[in-house]
Amino acid sequence: MHSQQVITLIADDRPGIVEQVAEVIGRCEGNWLESSLSRLGGKFAGILLVDIAPARSEDLRQALASLRDKGIRATLDSAEGGEPVRAGQRLLLSVVANDRRGIIAEISQVLARRNVNLDELHTTTDNAPMSGEPLFHASAEIVLPPPFSREDLRLALEDLSDDLMVEIEDFED
Repeated sequence: MHSQQVITLIADDRPGIVEQVAEVIGRCEGNWLESSLSRLGGKFAGILLVDIAPARSEDLRQALASLRDKGIRATLDSAEGGEPVRAGQRLLLSVVANDRRGIIAEISQVLARRNVNLDELHTTTDNAPMSGEPLFHASAEIVLPPPFSREDLRLALEDLSDDLMVEIEDFED
């Protein structure tokens, strides 16, 4: 029997980080299942899901801790026993607005008040084509619980400001 474990990691960005983590997982007879890895602000950060025999979990924990000497901070947590997946409609949410301090807090407050679960969130900023002003972009995979409709959510988000544009589409696996 195997268990699923979540690894979180962060390091100063440089080549070879993924190789070092993969080598540790392989040495501990784990199987890398899923991951989300990114370079942000000169750092390399990620979250991984691995499958490993319970008897090897402590070996993996210690091997990951030894990566600290190489500048990689990695932690291991059980993926078992988390909250069950919430029922609701899986949707893709896209938001574009003029960038400003607090925009994520505003959007996340609207979502939290409606018990919307964020399965995945990606945000970026860039310059508007004509004005050069900074634009905020967010795309998210969400689960919208009953009794809320996508139209209720769209209107609540658009009420945050006049410049906020929202699209909500069906999620396609």
